[in-house]
Amino acid sequence: MKSYKVSVWQLSVNRTTKKPTYVARWKVEGQTFGESHKTKTLADRFRAKLLRAAERGEPFDTVTGLPDSLRGGKAALSMLELAVQYVDHRWPDASAKQRDSMTDSLAVAVPALTRVLRGRPEPPLLRQVLRSYVLPPTRRERERSDEIAAGVRWLERASLPLAELGEIDHVHALVDGLSRKLDGKPAANQTYRRRRAVTYNALEYAVEMEQLTANPLDKVRRKRGQRPVQEVDNRVVVNPRQARELLTAVTYVGGWERASGRRLRAFFGCLYYAATRPGEALGLRESDCFLPDSGWGRITVEETRPSVGRTWTDTGEAHDRRGLKQRSPGEVRIVPIPPPLVSMLRDHLSDFGTAEDGRIFASERGNVVASSSYYRVWTRARELALMPDQVSTVLAAKPYDLRHACVSQWLNSGVPAPEVARRAGHSVEVLLEIYAKCVDGQEAEMNERIMKGLGLPTP
Repeated sequence: MKSYKVSVWQLSVNRTTKKPTYVARWKVEGQTFGESHKTKTLADRFRAKLLRAAERGEPFDTVTGLPDSLRGGKAALSMLELAVQYVDHRWPDASAKQRDSMTDSLAVAVPALTRVLRGRPEPPLLRQVLRSYVLPPTRRERERSDEIAAGVRWLERASLPLAELGEIDHVHALVDGLSRKLDGKPAANQTYRRRRAVTYNALEYAVEMEQLTANPLDKVRRKRGQRPVQEVDNRVVVNPRQARELLTAVTYVGGWERASGRRLRAFFGCLYYAATRPGEALGLRESDCFLPDSGWGRITVEETRPSVGRTWTDTGEAHDRRGLKQRSPGEVRIVPIPPPLVSMLRDHLSDFGTAEDGRIFASERGNVVASSSYYRVWTRARELALMPDQVSTVLAAKPYDLRHACVSQWLNSGVPAPEVARRAGHSVEVLLEIYAKCVDGQEAEMNERIMKGLGLPTP
């Protein structure tokens, strides 16, 4: 709704904060609005824009309190409106994990671009409002409590128009918001980079819609801290003997009758002997396997079933159903598997059969195995297989560490990096970067080659 009943007041000073701020206040259709600025110059500049708009006879929006010129035009969007439209645009083709990441990042970006209005909800409530009621298309019609409804109304009034991103202070506020956790402490570098990437893409979408002339995030770079560590910590990597003992210990979990551990031995075996990701192992079907009576077999990795939560999937199931990570639809990965894994898979199929859709690994009810279930089994198996002083360490702390152990063992066995990368589903560059610290046992051989190259006798 638009109104021409506008009055702009003189600047006031807010001395309740550590550093005084300057507040521009105005009234639209009897509703008072205010915007706080760090300096008097910025506040006076904003007030002048309001006065010029009123003198030109521009209508002011009764929700945001802003004239069309400050909203970037009659069809201008607020950051909240952009986030909703961007999610609608991306949702149909996004994977469940992408949906989760997208809404998580925008639930941080939107509150970071709000004006100072009374009644601001606490950060956890704003996050809940955006993640559970406003952003996901499938959850917008849910019944809202009074607290949630008040939070939505506050966001609709407080969300800044995209045109305000022309002010560098607002861009700095956005970057700062993306780099912090709910409690105000710095977020991990990886978290910041993910949030920034999503927000950047959303603002690029605004550029495409001609709501912005350029992406404002191009103006600002966060101060570079220590480069995020991507390498695998070699302390998590088990040796072959430890891996065998862990896979044996898994069968003791849950007892013989319940068989919760025995159902998962071959699952963990796929991670250790074939370097599959957990979601890839959960997606394996009997038809994907070649399991001879003796010798090496092979598996064809075609589908992944990552655990992401019911909110983000189209089916309402806790597991998404996707193709391989960073691969084209329909692309597969054929992995030779050694006799121990062939034997495990044959025994598993003999004892438990398959789910109705042919999946090898399923719960007792035939569902996809929940990550909480296999984590629970793995935690107990570590207690049974490892020495007491090792249980509290990071050694094989997560099931995914079996994949790290597999890739490290391949590299240390002298398998060429391109072949390891092909089997593991990595690029060679990423493989060598991630597993740089796990390549061991070749130092003496390399030193000997260098000595020969220098024409020196080997000590």
